[in-house]
Amino acid sequence: MARLSRPGSGVILSPRRIPGPGRAANDGDPEIARGGLTCIARNAPAGRAVVCLSLMKILVTGGSGAVGRVLVGELRGRGHEVWIADLQHSHDSNYLRCDVGESRQVEQIFTGGEWPHGYFGEGKSFDFVYHLAAEFGRWNGEDFYDTLWRSNAVGTKNFLRMQERYGFRAVYFSSSEVYGDYKALMSEDVLDRFPIRQMNDYAISKWVNELQVMNSAEMHRTKSVRVRLFNTYGPGEPYSPYRSVICMFCYRALHDIPFKVYRGHHRTSTYITDCSHTLANICEHFNSGEVYNIGGLDYHDIETVADLVVRHTGCDPSLAQYSDPEPFTTLKKQVDCAKAIRDLGHRSTVSLEDGIRNTVQWMRAHYGMEAACTGKK
Repeated sequence: MARLSRPGSGVILSPRRIPGPGRAANDGDPEIARGGLTCIARNAPAGRAVVCLSLMKILVTGGSGAVGRVLVGELRGRGHEVWIADLQHSHDSNYLRCDVGESRQVEQIFTGGEWPHGYFGEGKSFDFVYHLAAEFGRWNGEDFYDTLWRSNAVGTKNFLRMQERYGFRAVYFSSSEVYGDYKALMSEDVLDRFPIRQMNDYAISKWVNELQVMNSAEMHRTKSVRVRLFNTYGPGEPYSPYRSVICMFCYRALHDIPFKVYRGHHRTSTYITDCSHTLANICEHFNSGEVYNIGGLDYHDIETVADLVVRHTGCDPSLAQYSDPEPFTTLKKQVDCAKAIRDLGHRSTVSLEDGIRNTVQWMRAHYGMEAACTGKK
């Protein structure tokens, strides 16, 4: 079995299979075990904590989505056995078609028993689950509220029931929207200290999900981490009218479609590979009960995004149509990522300008556009 190393860590780990469940390592113990795989630190610096890089069997729900697809690639690149659960059919050999809002389909992942040549011929067990599958976006949640509540709230409950039964560890995905219109720095304990009113159904559903996760931990001792993503963007996000602001601006600029820029909104945008790197670190640095903000480390207004999109698409600047702040949408989101930096090695390696440039290049290739837009109808 090949040796594992963590880039930039100076630590090389040699994994070997051991029978039975892993044992917890004592402080100073060079052998750290989890899930039937021991990792032996060969050159850990003195006084430096060594965290197990054991290979795990991981399920990623929503693994074909904009965030899930990149997370799956990151986890597989680290040697984990990764399975995907999503709505559409797929040729991927480690794939399970599942609507998370349907309890029978979720249960079939674990019990099997259906057509032996299909997705559910045999039941599966997992060490870890990343539950991303959900309906995304505040206006999507207004137009398709029934689908949103079934997928987000019921879907989360369905996986919590399986977690209570089978005992896997899990990460549940929330959103920066849970902070409502909180005016100050958004640290994870804000919702413990202040009564926050979420401003739309999408935000409400994400907070409901967090409450379900916390209740399950109290009632059934499930081991979970919650993450709140802040404006994740980048290549791989296909356009729809309900997608994230950078995706919408880039697509519309490239296709000569006017796009509305709401003045006064400020965000911290997170490039997709930076986000997936941090998310993948959670299963290797797991701290049950924690909640993490995962966001970019710069703070910008939406007008800056529009300027960069115009520059890198080459579109007519008049396509950007400026307006007063958008109602029922958080005005300013300034994130505190100190915990994710400390515990998970969170980092911001791609600037907003480079990220938008990369997104525009991906869209040109994805939609068969070789040249920049002309600005002409």
